[in-house]
Amino acid sequence: MVIVGAGQAGTQAAISLRTSGFEGQIVLVGDEPHTPYQRPPLSKEFISGTKGAEGLALRPIRFYAEKEISLLTGVRAKGVRCVERRVELVDGSELDYDHLVVATGVRARALATGGEPAEDASLLRTLDDALELRAALVGRPPTDVVIVGGGFIGLELAATAVRHDHRVSVLEAEDRTMSRVASSEIADYLEGQHRAHGVKLLLGARVDSFRSEPGDVGDGVRLVDGTRLPASVVVAGIGVLVNEDWLRGSGLKLSNGVVVDEYLSASDPHVSAIGDCARFPSTTEEGGSIRLESVQNAVDQAKYLARRLLGETAAPYDTPPWFWTHQYDVRVQTAGLPGHGSIRRTVGSVEEGRFSVLHFADEGRLVCVESVNSAAEHMAARKMLSEKLHVSESMLNEFDGSVALYMKSRRDVGATGRQVGVER
Repeated sequence: MVIVGAGQAGTQAAISLRTSGFEGQIVLVGDEPHTPYQRPPLSKEFISGTKGAEGLALRPIRFYAEKEISLLTGVRAKGVRCVERRVELVDGSELDYDHLVVATGVRARALATGGEPAEDASLLRTLDDALELRAALVGRPPTDVVIVGGGFIGLELAATAVRHDHRVSVLEAEDRTMSRVASSEIADYLEGQHRAHGVKLLLGARVDSFRSEPGDVGDGVRLVDGTRLPASVVVAGIGVLVNEDWLRGSGLKLSNGVVVDEYLSASDPHVSAIGDCARFPSTTEEGGSIRLESVQNAVDQAKYLARRLLGETAAPYDTPPWFWTHQYDVRVQTAGLPGHGSIRRTVGSVEEGRFSVLHFADEGRLVCVESVNSAAEHMAARKMLSEKLHVSESMLNEFDGSVALYMKSRRDVGATGRQVGVER
């Protein structure tokens, strides 16, 4: 078993295969020189200095030897010959496989001005990126930080930088932040939190040119409308690119990700793909496919694939997605996928910072719950989606829109036989 990609998905696949009884050889290939590590803390606890590099490791280095997993770090795959079942590495070596798991994930998209990559802009995707930014932000005098991109990574980093007393500006090209991953209700709330903490948010802002030098304002950042911003540190958080270039020419079907079926099998039966780089059939959009960038998706797909390869399941992969972001003292947790055309209802108290946004599909079925500081609502929504329950708005009305209370009522029904919350 050869697994290319030693991030969350690839590492979990190796762990699950071995702990589930696979006795063959497992080779885990990673292009970074570090022991496989967690990425979510990079923009928060790690850069803040509250978590060290040793606290990021997915498993201690000795684990791989104990489980007889051959871990190759600092080695990048450059190609695969599917007919021969062979992976080519950049150091000239080759790995034969019976089954190949592609888990190469994504890389941060570099900021470009004038058609050329902006080399002065930092990225935040890898441990080395985070080490560079921590050196620039932690223990330093207050300085001007410009973050280009108002997604989860950019806003999490903004919250971290503000806590270290830096002057932070976030530039977002769209008319609101987090347009791909959150509803406007959630975006409005988090934007208010950032402004309250002193972050300068510029929406509809497009970069024309910039120059930054650590510890020096330099030429700052210039926007297309002529606005200039001082900048000692510039960070690009403008999305990602799928690491699929090494697979071109292999015969595998690619479409902004490795295309797989409902069993996570690629177009070659001896190849599977999981995690951020896998494009798989959507359970929420008829005939569509999606590619998800989340820890939950990576871990659940890896565990499922291990079971499928070991013959422990014949069912397709259909685990409902969930993800989260933590900014200041606000934890946003999402179960399901927010639909931009969905019917939405906000329940709870926005003023008190504890509320949820409910998303209903065209047929009135609840398909997504975004919860702010409401762990009980989030867990109930995950359970609802995993059980594939058809819950409508009218069914939630007698519980003031609370999914947690509705799910509790179902447990009460099971215990007492009393019928509660039935569709009327």
